[in-house]
Amino acid sequence: MAKEIKLTREGFERLQLTLSNEKAKLEEATRVLQEQMETSTDAEDTGLEDAKREKMNIEARIDELEDTLTRAQLIESQGTDGRVGLGTVVVLHNEATKKDMKVQVVSAPEAGVLGGSLPRISDDSPVGLQLIGRKSGESFVVNLDNGKQMKYKVISFE
Repeated sequence: MAKEIKLTREGFERLQLTLSNEKAKLEEATRVLQEQMETSTDAEDTGLEDAKREKMNIEARIDELEDTLTRAQLIESQGTDGRVGLGTVVVLHNEATKKDMKVQVVSAPEAGVLGGSLPRISDDSPVGLQLIGRKSGESFVVNLDNGKQMKYKVISFE
């Protein structure tokens, strides 16, 4: 059985909208491909090959979105036990820049979708991995790929 994907209601709706937009793009790409096939005289026409590639990319993206939505399990904001969880909106303090930022912790498929009112952090990103399960007031260090470290403090969450 396929693994379920946890999504917030807002993330689920954004994915549905993205799917709808991709289906509209597919219709256009199909039309363009049809035109290219009718007007192409050369078997190695790059315009035709580009149109085929574009259509295949859109179809793959639609398949991926449909799979994600099929396996989606809607979550209400977790973290009600006083700890950060999926869907939690967190105010973090960056110790290096001395600035606060408000983010939402979400699953990876949801983090990759554009739109929404808040920046989203994937629960499997370096910051997300360290953030899950933290309480308000806790500090943590994130090791970045370039060997640097960032220190954050959980100010509050909703």
